[in-house]
Amino acid sequence: MKFFYNIKSSVCSKLLLLCFLQVHLFAQTVTTRSVKTNIENYGTNFQQERIYIQFDKPVYAPGETIWFKAYIMQGINTSDISKNFYFDFTDSGGNVLLHSISPVIQSSAKGGFEIPAAYTGQTIHITAYTKWMLNFDSAFLYNKDIFVIQKKPAAMNAVKKTGAVIHFFPESGDCISGINGKIAFKANYENGLPANVNGNVVNSKGETVATLASMHDGMGFFYLEPQAGETYNAKWKDDKAVLYQSNLPVVKNNGAALEIKPATGQTGFVIRRSINAAGNFTEMHIVATMQQQLVYMASVKLDASPVVSGSIPTAQLPSGILQITLFDSNWIAVAERICFVNNNDFYFEPEVGFSALGLEKRRENILVISLPDSVEANLSVAITDAGVGVDSSDDIISHFLITGDLKGSVYHPSYYFSNSSDSTAQHLDLVMLTNGWRRIKWEDVVQGKMPKIKYPNDTAYLSFGGKVYGASPDELRGSSNLLIILKAKDSSQQNMIVPVNPDGSFEQSNVILFDTLKAFYQFAGVTNLNNSAEVTFGNGSVPSPKKISINRDNFKNFYIDTAAENRAKYFADEEARLAQLLKTTTLQDVVVKTKAKSPLQLLDEKYAGGLFSGGDAAQFDLTNDPVAKSTFSIFTYLQGRVAGLTINSASSSGGTPSLTWRGSTPEIYIDEIQSDVSTANSLTMNDIAYIKVFRPPFMGAFGGGSGGAIAVYTKKGGDASSRPSKGLAYKIVTGYTPQKEFYSPDYGTIDQRNEQQDYRSTIYWNPLVITTSANHIIRLPFYNNDITNSFRVIVEGVSKDGRLTRIEKVIE
Repeated sequence: MKFFYNIKSSVCSKLLLLCFLQVHLFAQTVTTRSVKTNIENYGTNFQQERIYIQFDKPVYAPGETIWFKAYIMQGINTSDISKNFYFDFTDSGGNVLLHSISPVIQSSAKGGFEIPAAYTGQTIHITAYTKWMLNFDSAFLYNKDIFVIQKKPAAMNAVKKTGAVIHFFPESGDCISGINGKIAFKANYENGLPANVNGNVVNSKGETVATLASMHDGMGFFYLEPQAGETYNAKWKDDKAVLYQSNLPVVKNNGAALEIKPATGQTGFVIRRSINAAGNFTEMHIVATMQQQLVYMASVKLDASPVVSGSIPTAQLPSGILQITLFDSNWIAVAERICFVNNNDFYFEPEVGFSALGLEKRRENILVISLPDSVEANLSVAITDAGVGVDSSDDIISHFLITGDLKGSVYHPSYYFSNSSDSTAQHLDLVMLTNGWRRIKWEDVVQGKMPKIKYPNDTAYLSFGGKVYGASPDELRGSSNLLIILKAKDSSQQNMIVPVNPDGSFEQSNVILFDTLKAFYQFAGVTNLNNSAEVTFGNGSVPSPKKISINRDNFKNFYIDTAAENRAKYFADEEARLAQLLKTTTLQDVVVKTKAKSPLQLLDEKYAGGLFSGGDAAQFDLTNDPVAKSTFSIFTYLQGRVAGLTINSASSSGGTPSLTWRGSTPEIYIDEIQSDVSTANSLTMNDIAYIKVFRPPFMGAFGGGSGGAIAVYTKKGGDASSRPSKGLAYKIVTGYTPQKEFYSPDYGTIDQRNEQQDYRSTIYWNPLVITTSANHIIRLPFYNNDITNSFRVIVEGVSKDGRLTRIEKVIE
């Protein structure tokens, strides 16, 4: 029997095969070509994003902050689809506690959520997504329960094995009369723990036709050749010897089945049809996709024989889930199976160690992360007291390779990447047999019906804009500009002139806002509009849902052991005690010597915010520098002051300078609004209070910032007299959720906070560790707390080419 194979070159960088293996080639119909075109269109234009989130630790207490870092992938690559990221934190009933929006930086986003001190629930639920993801199946949004330790023992951690259930999964979807096929099963208890089971399958006469026994984590399979008109029942016991009875799926009288045989370098398949199958089963089509990309298409004839076998070459495919679908002659999907291709190409391994290690009280440590200069990576680092345990429900590798693509729960998914043995691969195939992958709706794609896009992808960061109502196009043409003053909570302000379109809309896309601000506004030219027109402001973000429906069937897999729970509870109780002590204790006759903040630190706190606060930057106080007042421009002032920054043609003649740093051009910001060299060069030096020059790379540049950035701040507050007029109307506008910074004490300095007891269970958290070819060895200093004598270090991340890493070490 002969086949036509077509392994197509995908848009994914690694799907680069184009192979035609022909033993018998029958004429391709227009329908076949159109289906191929439709699948390629779907894979190219409707690529879906996937999310994984690393948290700083596994459990929290009321009043603590949940620190998190999200990674976004599309296919096997880091995603460049979305610029904005959404986190919804809810209580166990789905009531929204926080709707958070963060900018996407290098295909990732970060943040923190402080659990209310009075929170009494045992879980906080997080739903994470991009706007683009809302166009597709909501089952693939990121969902996770975060456990919260309360004073009473957490019932969620009680590992009770009650109420076992078993589910049966015929290999390709159906039990078909006369076809001997594999039937997989998965048994688990109500709390999600796997149940080890054994028993028999009997027919309606009570005759045993198969035996079943768990092979791994409640999963297994058996072969059964069902007969038409017959019913089958499983009689089985769990590991507590409790007896159960469960019905097997109903037998179909005829049809076709697909059997898959994974092997190194190829995936074998066997197609079987019923002897009495209709004519649409005598010519069939088999299609394989990976991350929505077409990688294989073949047409086969089963008119002479009801059984056909073949194989799909997989040696040059990337690692991941391969979805194999069988269609009848009318291109109706009749069977489907997923399998895992493991070519061990998904991993990179940084060197992680300590150049200074101190497990004693408040001793300094220096963690060193090293990568070859050829590997650029985006990493996150969590260092906790080793006793608080680890979340075993998922990690970045198992999530992006399997669980993020499956509907259903996978117990301890990281196990399947713990070694490369044949038994582990067989166990992973049980996961493939007992879970579904349904990103593609074949009935639509075959007919050329593409998904309806309700939410266009965010190609830009949150924009500042809105619309004018109550004004005619003629009036707007007479007053085409809106004068706006944005005033933040710290009294800082930004002034701008925004053009208004004839339809009343306006937008200033290069304005990046954090938190809530007041927008004072006034029309230029036509004063009567200030009284008659209504101005609304928006940022184009997805509004907060009122309530979220939570299905917890898919995430019951993390259980903290008693010792870890007690250790976490000890830290939480001590933190709560110290917080209460600080509220109620008044110190008298105590002289506390502290190191005063420098003028530059105070200036930075006054002017810089969001992604511009802190950071690796050279700082210049122009208000108190007499040299600045006699300098022609900021670039003349900066010449020779920042090592590595080259400024050419900045002279008293007024020429526009050119800037280079490490072969790239620095980004320019004026009052944290992206600008250009020409505009910055035209600023009057008397109007400038502060300059920060960020060394490369600057993450706030929303593109990697390989050339660093120069942030110029004009005078405000006591330094400048500009204020909104009292009569101006204003509206409240909202930007990105304010970014909290993890507090890591520096016991090498004098600080009043260092006098307090230190019971941090998270000792260090850094969500944005970026390595480049020029900066590929990272040193991260931190201090131990008062009681920890062993650290758990977890480093996760993704490389520029989409490879993944997870390093976990316990340092004792």
